[in-house]
Amino acid sequence: MKLIVALIQPHRLPDVKKSLYEAEVHKMTVTNALGCGQQKGFTETYRGVISEVNLLKKVRLEVAVNEDFVQPTINAIIKGARSGRIGDGKIFVLDLSECIRIRTGETGSEAIG
Repeated sequence: MKLIVALIQPHRLPDVKKSLYEAEVHKMTVTNALGCGQQKGFTETYRGVISEVNLLKKVRLEVAVNEDFVQPTINAIIKGARSGRIGDGKIFVLDLSECIRIRTGETGSEAIG
């Protein structure tokens, strides 16, 4: 079992979800996040005051999958999120030691579904 965490551009989320559905991956958690990387932020002027915005809006997508869905899930995220420009995001793949479905008490790969 693996936990796949992807940080992507917010406007790419519909494309990523569509790609994941096409890859038969339907279970995910999505949260809003702030962060910075190579983009290093930008400056903007509001009412004559220049301010530096270091933390940019991102979307954090978490998907728990069994071993046979790891590569299709990664490929689907890349397909939906890639624009070829700086700031497309990152994907992290973590080992998932245990998963428990609260409703039924199922554990392991049965609980992931």
